[in-house]
Amino acid sequence: MSSKDSNRELRINEQIRVPQIRVIDSDGTQLGIMSPREALRIAESKGLDLVEIVPNAKPPVCKIIDYGKYKYEAQKKEKTQRKKQTVIEVKEIRFHPNTDEHDFEFKARHCRQFLLDGYKVKATVIYKGRELIYPEKGEEILNRLIEKVSDIARVESPPKFEGRAMTAILILDKSKVKKSN
Repeated sequence: MSSKDSNRELRINEQIRVPQIRVIDSDGTQLGIMSPREALRIAESKGLDLVEIVPNAKPPVCKIIDYGKYKYEAQKKEKTQRKKQTVIEVKEIRFHPNTDEHDFEFKARHCRQFLLDGYKVKATVIYKGRELIYPEKGEEILNRLIEKVSDIARVESPPKFEGRAMTAILILDKSKVKKSN
């Protein structure tokens, strides 16, 4: 349930239609249980709104606050929570069992850059035809890559076969990056 949904459900001022409510002042002090009319009078004298915060409680809990400011704070809080939810994308680097040294170095540099940019890296060795009878070549390539980036990365999943490919997943190890700087 997003805060927009909860704001629609919140009842304010005259919308509160229960016989008794528990009232909390704007500074957080409890004013006790009273009628909504009495609480509304107190809120209006302070130039604030009476907002039903916990409608399911017995009696419902209402707070004397500025409703506009309350909505703004709730939206701001939701926005910061959305910012904290980062989706980590995965970049894939493909090798073959007979990948030459220069190609390996080139792809290892790309792997390092992807890791530093915050991506996970899925290193894949793809076997074609009869190459499948030499699985140790693919494992050797992946282990060399892991060793090459071990100063900034850690292995999330070690080399393993998936169909006609061997894969390993690497992720940036932030503790190692801080040590090297």
